[in-house]
This record gives sequence, structure tokens and C-alpha cells, in this order.
Amino acid sequence: MKINRELIRSFYEALDDRSRETLDASIDKVVEAKRRGGKIVVVTGSGPNLHEGVTTLVAELIEKGIVDGVTTSSAVVSHEMAGTLDRVKMCPAAQFGFDEKVMPRGNVFEFTCLTEERIEALSKEMLLDRDLLSKREAAEGHTLIKAAGNMAYPMGLRTELMAEEILTLCRQTGLPFETVAGWGADRRTMLGAGAAKGVPVLVTIPQLVGGGHVGMAIGDSIPVMERSRRIADLMAGADVIIESAVALTQEIHDGPFETYTGHGIWSWWQHQPVYSLREKTLIRFDLDENLRKAQDLQKQSAMIQEAINKGLPKTKLSKIPFRMEMSAFARHEGSLPVIGDIGMIWPVFALRVADALGVELSFMSYKQETPDGQAMREWLVDNVKPFDRGQMQALLAEFRR
Repeated sequence: MKINRELIRSFYEALDDRSRETLDASIDKVVEAKRRGGKIVVVTGSGPNLHEGVTTLVAELIEKGIVDGVTTSSAVVSHEMAGTLDRVKMCPAAQFGFDEKVMPRGNVFEFTCLTEERIEALSKEMLLDRDLLSKREAAEGHTLIKAAGNMAYPMGLRTELMAEEILTLCRQTGLPFETVAGWGADRRTMLGAGAAKGVPVLVTIPQLVGGGHVGMAIGDSIPVMERSRRIADLMAGADVIIESAVALTQEIHDGPFETYTGHGIWSWWQHQPVYSLREKTLIRFDLDENLRKAQDLQKQSAMIQEAINKGLPKTKLSKIPFRMEMSAFARHEGSLPVIGDIGMIWPVFALRVADALGVELSFMSYKQETPDGQAMREWLVDNVKPFDRGQMQALLAEFRR
């Protein structure tokens, strides 16, 4: 894939002055860390990260040895298992005789656009409603690209069924769902790249809900305490943590074992392993200007820490809508907020880091509203394949030997 450097340069120039400054600093921090053998962990949300190609770009950065760990949501796992992005046909459900009471808002029913060859392959894994599938071509509706394997038949159902099979294997092997699912995932997904390269990809506890049965299977695959410990170990080893369009990050990177801005004091008290964010760099790519405002208030008057010290509500004192993650981020001396569209920030960040480290990237994401972004989304639909059950079984056999 040829990289459009001119477009990426325009993304950088479109950021405000302060975002360009913090993005420059973020790139320097990551490059410096990698040059001395440090580790980079990415904390991703779902929606925008999928649609802007960010999860695929992170997978590329895993492949090239730049990203050393990922936390994400059960929704992302579900979508990556189905191929990241799909082309689906969205139809009025009434024409199929479905009860509107159980249909999604708007009374719609979706079909995954699949070749007959792919349908035949699926028929060997699951019972397909051939009569329903025969109606999809003639049905009234419109086609669009959206996050894969969510509400569309049959790939949405197939992902849910695969989740149950994977959960059974997790109980047999003692491995997290993400590891076993990664064995069958396309290497252009974070799941697949992580499994292939031995890089941890884990769903955080606040992000377990959102992937249907996938989320429940992830939650049941290993105990909550073990998941918390694995994530704590991942964060403890990170020199730089990059948050990308994700909520509740305070509960992700602070959690029960972190002592600087989190709740780890009682774990330490009980002689459990703990870690500190004190010397780490926290980078956040986010559209919310209030994140930067909260940091400004802390720097100018120590307002956020003062509210905590006095037991006062931070929202009332700061006069801004206060999200949970703003507290630790605003108070952390090593935090860098980059305010802007992640579809613009990530390409600039990834390309400049790769250039500085002498790494050639084979994939690049772009803001989806641009022609390059639209072409990228089409490329993802055509090239990132759904979960391969046979591949998973082959790697499972190797694991058991």
C-alpha cells in the first residue's frame, strides 16, 4: 500500500497549535522509548478506532515491533473476528415477516454481503437459513460498510456461535479468550497480529460488555482477578501508554494494582505486586476539548487535586463535564492530550514514528471522509478475512503438543 505522505502532512497542519505541539512531544517520547528498548502499550476503544482503520494500523505497528501490547473492548474482538469491516445490506424487516418487537430500532434487518463460495464454507460450520438468504438480493434495502459481524446475518450469528466454541477451549487450556480467538484471526487485526507475535491483546474489565455473547465469553474465559493482574503486568511494563478514543481509562490503567493515581495502596498493604504510573508517559488521542481544559485547570491552580484533597465534586469545581478518566490524566505530570480526529492523528503519529525508527509500514489508515480513507475502508472489506476456525484448530493442536 503506497502511503499518501502529502495527505498525512495536511492532517498534521489541520490540527490546532497545541495539538501539534503535544503530538510532536508524543512522537518524541515513543521514539526515545523504543530506541532504548522500552515498551509501548495502546489502549483502544471500539467504534471510531475500527471505522478509521486505527485497529488495523495498530496491528501493523504490532507486526513491525513498535507496539508491545494492547487493551481493547469486547466489541472490537467481535468485529475483528468477523473481519473488521463488512459490506452489509440493510433492509426493512417487515418484508421478511419478523416481529418488530425484537428488531433493532428502525425495524431493520441486515445481511452480510457474501459470495456463494463463502456461504458454502459457512454451511459446513453452522445451519444456514437458505430461504432467508435467497431473499436478500431481491429485498428492498441499501448497502453500506460498517463494523463487521455485528447485527448482520449470517456473520453476526456465526461470531456468536464461535464465541461459545472458543470459550470451551479456553476452559480446557486456561488461556484468555483473546489468545485462542487470535489463533484464528486475520493477522491484519490486533487479535491476529498479537497472537502471531506473542504480544498481549486483552479486553479490559470496563470494556467487557458490548460484544454480545463474545463479551460474555471473554469475561468467563479467565477470572476477573487474573484479567486484572494480566492488565496490570502489561501496564507495569509500559514506558508509554497511548489511549485512543476510549472511555473509563482511569479504571483501565489505574485499577486495583496501581499506586500513583489509582487504588493500589491496599494491594500494596497486603503485600501484593503493585506498580506505579509515576514515571510513565500517558498520551491520549481524543476529540474532547474538556480533557485539555481539565489538565489546564490542574496546571494553573492544582484545582483537580484540590478537589480530591477536599473531597469535593470535580465537576462542580471545574465547571466542565468531568469524565472519570480526566482525574488521573489531568493530575499526571507525564500526560499529553492530543485533541483532534483520531483518523488524522494516528496516520501522522504512526508514519513519523516509523520513519524515525527506520521502519517501512505496509498499511496506513486515513480519515474516512477522504478519498484515501474511503479506499482504505473498501480495502479492509476486501482483504481482512473473518475468523478461520480451521486455523485456530491447527494452532490449538500445536499448543497441546
